[in-house]
Amino acid sequence: MYDLVVVGVGPTGARVSRRVAEQGFDVLALEKGEIGRPLACSGHVSTDVWAFTGSEAREDLFQNEIYGARFHVGGPHSRAYPFYKREVASNVIDRVGLDRHLADLAREAGVDVREGHTVTSVREYHDRVEIVANGPDGSETFEAKLVAGCDGPRSRVRDELDLPQPDELLHGVLAFSDEEDHQDFVDVHLTAPTFFAWRIPRGDAGVEYGLAAPPGVQVTRHFEELIDGYEIDVAHRCSGAIPIGPPERVTSRRVFLVGDAAAQTKPFTGGGICYGMTAADHAAREIDPDRPSTLAAYERAWRADLEREQHLGHLLRRAYSLPEPVQRIGLRALSGEIGVHMDRPTSLVSPTHLRAMLSRLRP
Repeated sequence: MYDLVVVGVGPTGARVSRRVAEQGFDVLALEKGEIGRPLACSGHVSTDVWAFTGSEAREDLFQNEIYGARFHVGGPHSRAYPFYKREVASNVIDRVGLDRHLADLAREAGVDVREGHTVTSVREYHDRVEIVANGPDGSETFEAKLVAGCDGPRSRVRDELDLPQPDELLHGVLAFSDEEDHQDFVDVHLTAPTFFAWRIPRGDAGVEYGLAAPPGVQVTRHFEELIDGYEIDVAHRCSGAIPIGPPERVTSRRVFLVGDAAAQTKPFTGGGICYGMTAADHAAREIDPDRPSTLAAYERAWRADLEREQHLGHLLRRAYSLPEPVQRIGLRALSGEIGVHMDRPTSLVSPTHLRAMLSRLRP
């Protein structure tokens, strides 16, 4: 019997696997396909990501530095409202490479990482959890003291245990062009209903284009309008669901959810890499596989850390649905130097941001 079976080996699954294994527990991690594939997530992340990687990861994964964002109410040729920092605000990275790097760190910590294993059943008993997966050699059954569901927005683990669903699933689309672009600003377009579209320069690696919107919106049509506006050909298209709004409970007796499966994401961008790995660290600190009751401590810990950020993030997202004239007035009034951390909306009231705002008032 394993101490922990982790389902899904994206950044969150790899992180919780590694951290638990480092404590001496026996950990199995199952990935349904090839780690890092298919790509369904942006490579634009805060610089905090390097706190979760190995010391030499930046040299292999880094693609570009970003200092700010140009916001547009219309298409590519509409007026831009820049928001920027004096220091690097974020990085663009090799997203597939990140998954593989984190999985390698998990292996080095002693995790048994197995690709090509699709979980088909999760059954919870008073003394164990039974997991059935289809692998290269057919159906296999594993037993564990605990199971971590890190298997994304449409989590099989969550569904098998009848755990509550996220508040919302957005539909996201990504595509890439080969144009070399070393600009240090991303472009954000408030043209998608209740969310936004984006253009992210990736240096020598090309440019990422994306758009997200709620179900029922003609995402493909809006995305084509974005691409046509930039007059560019794209390839390597991919799409996926983006969970917004964590459910009231992400644990059962012996199972816990982490990352996208728990909707531990930013409501105002949909990003979840650093939030998910932060929650994974809380899980590794609080949960003892020999004491299932410790799952309650995990619920308290990750919410205490991220709940306020997510609440403020929901408030920020409401601005995406304001009437266009109001958006223009707000962007015009607020654009300029900022001191905000891209993962932490609470930094809107930080001394750094307040100093940046006050500096605009100087003659």
